[in-house]
Amino acid sequence: MATAAEGLPEAGAQPAKQDPAVETAEEAKEPAEADINELCKDMFNKMATYLTGELTATSEDYKLLENMNKLTSLKYLEMKDIAINISRNLKDLNQKYAALQPYLEQINLIEEQVAALEQAAYKLDAYSKKLGLQESHEGAMCQQRKLQKIKQ
Repeated sequence: MATAAEGLPEAGAQPAKQDPAVETAEEAKEPAEADINELCKDMFNKMATYLTGELTATSEDYKLLENMNKLTSLKYLEMKDIAINISRNLKDLNQKYAALQPYLEQINLIEEQVAALEQAAYKLDAYSKKLGLQESHEGAMCQQRKLQKIKQ
């Protein structure tokens, strides 16, 4: 019992009351070799599952971006076709306008002539009214002379 002589309690003896200022150490026991292997396998399997999930999510993100790019490309092609059709229709309208231009100029010329004719008609109307007043004035004077001759 050398251990008892050294001041260590025997294995079967009750531990003495521990002083709160004194810490006791416990012997670190290593787990069995088989448990470490199983834990490592489990850790690697879980890590593989996690990485597979991360890579799958990244792959799905890239597939989504690829699909979005394809749809965007199709939309741009549709917009290009629409722009080409608009351009073609605009050229057709410009050609039709150019073909109608002589007729439009003739219409403008006729409109100017009608305006000038209208002004001439107003002047003629005013002149004829002026002449009508003079005639009626002269007619009234003539009738007065006739009345005076009759009275004499």
